[in-house]
Amino acid sequence: MRKDAARNWQRIVDVGRQLVEDGVPLQLNDVARLAKVGVVNVYRHFPTSEALMETVAAPGLEALAAHAEQALTQDDLWQALAEFLDTTLEAQLTDPSITAVRSAPDQVLPRTTELAAAMDSRAGRLLDRAREAGVVRDVATWDDLLPLMCGIAYAAQIHADDLQTRLASAAAT
Repeated sequence: MRKDAARNWQRIVDVGRQLVEDGVPLQLNDVARLAKVGVVNVYRHFPTSEALMETVAAPGLEALAAHAEQALTQDDLWQALAEFLDTTLEAQLTDPSITAVRSAPDQVLPRTTELAAAMDSRAGRLLDRAREAGVVRDVATWDDLLPLMCGIAYAAQIHADDLQTRLASAAAT
């Protein structure tokens, strides 16, 4: 990629990241205006808003897949699973693009599909190993836990303002 094209790509992704963090839907025409690039330029790099969202989420998904891989090397399987689930939930709460991509019915970029499959495979193996070691009961699969994790993240986001209000009230008393 030429230097100017790489700069434009990065500006588009940075604007996309900011919009996602601000809770603003990704509209590619708005992204172009805010990134100060032509609309054609945005569509050349990202044919759909889903492609931009997945690109924004990629670093977080890569980190989660790497964390799942690292968790598989730990001896204390309960601790490894608990830390992985905690890290996954924290990532979903701090990076809205991850929840958006993970809860989408389909992925549009091959890289996103690869990352999601790697994370799911590793997390499933981690859960299986924890089950085999007897530290987790044999009642849930990763396919069961994945939507549960998304649901917890969603509920936490919905009730975040309530929690902040209660915490501020408790601190004032």
